[in-house]
Amino acid sequence: LDMTPMVDVTFLLLIFFMITAAFALQKSIEVPPTDDQEAAQAQTVEDFEEDSIIIRVDSDNTYWIQSPAWTEEKPALSKPDMLLKLREARKMGVGGDVGPAKLLVLASGDAVHHRVVAALDAGSAVGMEEVRLATVDDDF
Repeated sequence: LDMTPMVDVTFLLLIFFMITAAFALQKSIEVPPTDDQEAAQAQTVEDFEEDSIIIRVDSDNTYWIQSPAWTEEKPALSKPDMLLKLREARKMGVGGDVGPAKLLVLASGDAVHHRVVAALDAGSAVGMEEVRLATVDDDF
């Protein structure tokens, strides 16, 4: 019985599985552990409006950036546009100071996941010290 073809098939299968295996590194967002005292205190969006930049991702996957220095929300249709407006909000604070270092991302339940992750990544790219995520069921 000649074993050469069986060894060839085995090596071909080995090469096939090695090539198709995913060896990509996955990025992760570090989440701090919950504190029992903080979990007991419920916070609302109004608590964050005074000292945070808020990015809303609606069900149409449009970004809405709100800053304490601005009078109204500014829409951003693309990721680069959202990043530019977030940098602008970070630089312009109330009274000409540096903007807030806190970011709250409010995501609609119907928003696409990669748009929400892009908003979180933008907060890290701009240098936000505290980035929070909240989901909203209804459309704002």
